[in-house]
Amino acid sequence: MSDPAQVLRDFKPSKEFFVGIDSDGCIFDSMEIKHQECFAPMFIKHFKLQAVSKYARETWAFVNLYSKTRGANRFPALVRAIQLLGARPQVKARNVTMPDIKALEEWIARESKLGNATLNKEVAGGNQGLAHIKVWSDAVNAAVEDIVHGVPPFPLVRECLQKINARADAMCISQTPVDALKREWSEHGIDGFVKIIAGQEMGTKTQHLEMAAKGKYPAEKILMIGDAPGDQSAAKKNGALFFPINPGREEASWERLHGEALDRFFAGTYAGDYEAGLIAEFQSCLPENPSW
Repeated sequence: MSDPAQVLRDFKPSKEFFVGIDSDGCIFDSMEIKHQECFAPMFIKHFKLQAVSKYARETWAFVNLYSKTRGANRFPALVRAIQLLGARPQVKARNVTMPDIKALEEWIARESKLGNATLNKEVAGGNQGLAHIKVWSDAVNAAVEDIVHGVPPFPLVRECLQKINARADAMCISQTPVDALKREWSEHGIDGFVKIIAGQEMGTKTQHLEMAAKGKYPAEKILMIGDAPGDQSAAKKNGALFFPINPGREEASWERLHGEALDRFFAGTYAGDYEAGLIAEFQSCLPENPSW
């Protein structure tokens, strides 16, 4: 089987700058609909959490939308949601059995490309401990394909992409499956603004940036745009700059990117106090631990 990430290793710069951009919750206002209408219902259904559905939904939303793990890969997110849910007193009081995730934790510890393709291979190879995880993940994908349509990019996204394209190679860097990314980007006619659409099949966001940009451009000429701490972490690990799309204040963030941040990035005045101020504001948007 050919490695889907090879296209990132082979990528050669055509412009002076590089900009990586996350998709869900960053380009598209799709995080709420995906998690509230697709992920959470399938979490409740496939892990038999009907008796504690209120708490299951609240926990899922906290992990994936309203905390520092926002935007995480679905498999580690599933582990965290189950652990947090199982620890809640209301859930313990109802004697609800939490699903066994030992096989999932073991797989996450050794697999670098956490995606449906590698999961399917594991299950096909006889790893029955992951069979119910595959059923859930497939159901999520089907729900996303069925429900998530007509969610346009945030205002000013297109204008920012045009501005980026004038001087930088742009790439989508996401933990969403590639099929869904391609469907969403082409539905709204913005796929032409990026050189590559990289999803979970090609590794983590940190690996995407490392393979596509690190060492190919000067560090101060690489910018990651994202709405989750994982995006910031990917930038930091690669010595790149980070621009946050603040959850809940997305429109204002895109205005700021279009009106001043991109100009500063291209002018070489982005790093330092300006970036630090943006990151401090971003950090305050998302808590680490739940209020319950």
